[in-house]
Amino acid sequence: MGRLEGKVAFVTGAGRGQGRSHAVRLAEEGADVIVVDICQDLDSIAYPMSAREDLDETGLLIEKTGRKAVVEQADVRDVGRLREVLAKGIEELGHLDIVVAQAGVAGIKGKAWEAWVDVIDVNLIGTINAIQASLPHLQEGASIIATGSTAALMDLAKNDNPGEDPGGTAYITSKRLLSQYTYELATHLAPRRIRANVIHPTNVNTTMLQNSAMYRTFRPDLEDPQREDAEPIFHVQQAMPVPYVEPSDISDTVVYLASDESRFVTGGQFRIDAGGYLKWYDYHI
Repeated sequence: MGRLEGKVAFVTGAGRGQGRSHAVRLAEEGADVIVVDICQDLDSIAYPMSAREDLDETGLLIEKTGRKAVVEQADVRDVGRLREVLAKGIEELGHLDIVVAQAGVAGIKGKAWEAWVDVIDVNLIGTINAIQASLPHLQEGASIIATGSTAALMDLAKNDNPGEDPGGTAYITSKRLLSQYTYELATHLAPRRIRANVIHPTNVNTTMLQNSAMYRTFRPDLEDPQREDAEPIFHVQQAMPVPYVEPSDISDTVVYLASDESRFVTGGQFRIDAGGYLKWYDYHI
């Protein structure tokens, strides 16, 4: 039997990347999974979103594990649509035990204030929507897992170029605020024995990292940097000599936090950062 046998999970942003990895890994451990993704591009974001075909592929990968998948196109900014999806999924699968609020976008070098709005709406409000829509269905032993970022831990006391990249700043702001939200939520869910934690990844080898806008961020000295130009600079984020981690590295922690192995773990901020925090910040409790 898997570590999540008999459980039902809800994963947002599951069309590809971390979301797909988490959904399939949860299924491999015995969970049935409700998966959603927006499946359309956002004009303000400088790289493509997943397509409906990507989300359908995630569903097929879940079913190949022998578990059930409920696959629905949904925008996390639309809480009404999320409620509809959850109602359908729970009607089919019976209950809800795990929420993985993974959907997110990076507005770096996007269309200025449009990027600010979309990043806040997806990363912060979308995460809150996914969790709030799930709350009425959660019982004792349930686990909520939000995806933050090591960007949430960055010191923004100094900003040498205010207003230059609102979308990039929105990413940091959104991840910081969702971390605070989840911490406070965990406090008030603890008496019900429902847990809530945040995972903070460093660079992850997904489309959010591997795109031309991100390459320009790491190599502003080049007119048209390619992956091979930017990848050596990716190492600056980590203390370990790696440019990034893989989605599966994050999924292992998702499974731990979703399982009963972490039944007394709540309100935590889990850094999967290859030592990035160690490199940039002094020790403190």
